[in-house]
Amino acid sequence: MSDPAAIRPFRIDVSQADLDDLRDRLARTRFPDDLPGSGWRLGVPLAYLRNLVDYWLHSYDWRKHEARINAFPQFVTTIDGQNIHLLHVRSPEPDATPLILTHGWPDSIVAFLDIIGPLTDPRAHGGDPADAFHVVVPSLPGYGFSGPTTEPGWDVRRIARAWAVLMARLGYECYGAQGGDWGAGIACDLGVIDPDHVAGIHLNYYLTLPTDIPEDRTGLPEPELARLARFQHFLDDLSGYMMLQTTRPQTLAYSLADSPVGQLAWIAEKFAEWADPNVAAAETIDRDVLLTNVMLYWLTNTAGSSARLYYEFAHSSHHPAPSTTPAGMAVFANDIIPPIRSLVEKRLHIVHWAEYGHGGHFAALEQPVVLAEDIRTFFRALRQTTNGPPETRG
Repeated sequence: MSDPAAIRPFRIDVSQADLDDLRDRLARTRFPDDLPGSGWRLGVPLAYLRNLVDYWLHSYDWRKHEARINAFPQFVTTIDGQNIHLLHVRSPEPDATPLILTHGWPDSIVAFLDIIGPLTDPRAHGGDPADAFHVVVPSLPGYGFSGPTTEPGWDVRRIARAWAVLMARLGYECYGAQGGDWGAGIACDLGVIDPDHVAGIHLNYYLTLPTDIPEDRTGLPEPELARLARFQHFLDDLSGYMMLQTTRPQTLAYSLADSPVGQLAWIAEKFAEWADPNVAAAETIDRDVLLTNVMLYWLTNTAGSSARLYYEFAHSSHHPAPSTTPAGMAVFANDIIPPIRSLVEKRLHIVHWAEYGHGGHFAALEQPVVLAEDIRTFFRALRQTTNGPPETRG
């Protein structure tokens, strides 16, 4: 019997039968009507989605993108009874800092493909080799090739515990964590539950909760008041997906598991709404990247299990706890909910805060160069403070 704790090599090899089935479903799509002139106000416009589906059916090449992902070393292991899929790319620099990157919803490991090279091998990308990282990119439990989950309870805290086990299993005694969306919450929890091994956490998002919002806003600076207004707009007009996934993920799953176009629309809406609105969506995030991301949900049939993370979070007994682990924040101005510093500092030990006047929610996809440099800047300061790379401080 194989050891479930073993780190086993993995390679994506989607059957041609699954690709043929997808093409057949796309060709037989029954589209709904839409109201002329409604734009994005009611959801994804029919003309936009028809065009994207046509490209998916006739031009998109899964095998090309499958090969790109397979060019990175991939592995699977079992933690707490759950299959975990990961990319693990070691730097050519022997003193590189171990770093775990965690995606959120509705993205995937695809989000980080463009920054793995610059992070692991800065020398080859015009950077300082002292800034190198050994990079670990797991798929969240219930997502992609880490899915589906087979039992309840996989909330943010449990995932963070699994990541601590994963990094120890890979032999990393001290490491950094980075994330946006769910990945930000998981990185924060890693700093709480594994402080002896987590050197620092770097975030490009902060999970603001309605309970975090102060009733008395007297004295708050105007920029923070503006961000609170954006947060309220999100709750009032843009959070329908969240309410559904928080309360009835199983009902939603039937539609998304049966219709690739339904799955595409569910994800494409968020890529369009959450990316930088000052840049056309097609220019911000390449449609091949969007479709590859959607393919990971479709081919693994994990629409339902990925949505369950929302349910688990909402019904979890674990709530965000204050952390003393050094934390850095990269704020991209056009994120759907930019973090509010006064709220973040109530929970995190902020030692680095950088504001960028561009970029949206999907920082690794929209601004990979800026994000990679901000990660380097944060961890470089930590290394200088500790007079050595974090991994030497076991």
